[in-house]
Amino acid sequence: MTRTRLPINNIILAALPRKEYERLLPDLEFMSLPLDVSLYKSGDVIEYVYFPGEGVISLVTHMKDGATIEVGLIGRDGMVGIPVLLGNDIAYEEAVVQIAGSAMRMRSDIFKEGLKRGHSPLLTQLLLYTRTLMKQVAQTAACNRLHTVEERLSRWLLMCHDQMDSDVLPLKQEFISKMLGTRRASVGSAATGLQSQGLIRYSRGRINILKRKELEEFTCECYSMVKSEANGRSARP
Repeated sequence: MTRTRLPINNIILAALPRKEYERLLPDLEFMSLPLDVSLYKSGDVIEYVYFPGEGVISLVTHMKDGATIEVGLIGRDGMVGIPVLLGNDIAYEEAVVQIAGSAMRMRSDIFKEGLKRGHSPLLTQLLLYTRTLMKQVAQTAACNRLHTVEERLSRWLLMCHDQMDSDVLPLKQEFISKMLGTRRASVGSAATGLQSQGLIRYSRGRINILKRKELEEFTCECYSMVKSEANGRSARP
């Protein structure tokens, strides 16, 4: 079966048979994903679904006191707008670009009609991805409750790194603290600890992954559990 060669490196779209992708192509629109842009907020009607090719999008929950925390992370492995797949056009949380990049987007109404017309290869890929995302969300909740800030930071950096082709991640302490739901000072201390072990190099707004293997060994088991589910997804036919 011939797979699609895409100008955008989204794993879901790239896994489709060529004819299936060509059928979707007229309804796909290429777009840039600027840093800090909100694709939708909690309670919004989701007008588009997005297939990232570069960059990283965070699913963020906001509390009444203004606190925020990331509950999911999506990159080239997935799709932003899973509630639409599940039959609900209303967003559960905010989807915000944490690392700038690009994506292909499709109107939600066209996306739903396409699935009804029998886009089964796309549906198969999306269901496999949804299982992976659900595992990530569940494991992140456990990690945020049970593990140290250093462990949580290292897990989060590894997850971001998985979505990138560069060892340099353009990330600021303030943004990271919001994603991890902790104080900026705690993130700074954790980053200093990882840097002192030679695992990363941190300068203003940039984190360089120096020793990926050692960082994986340092972090908690949550990273490997999510990674194992993602690898299992890619191994399925």
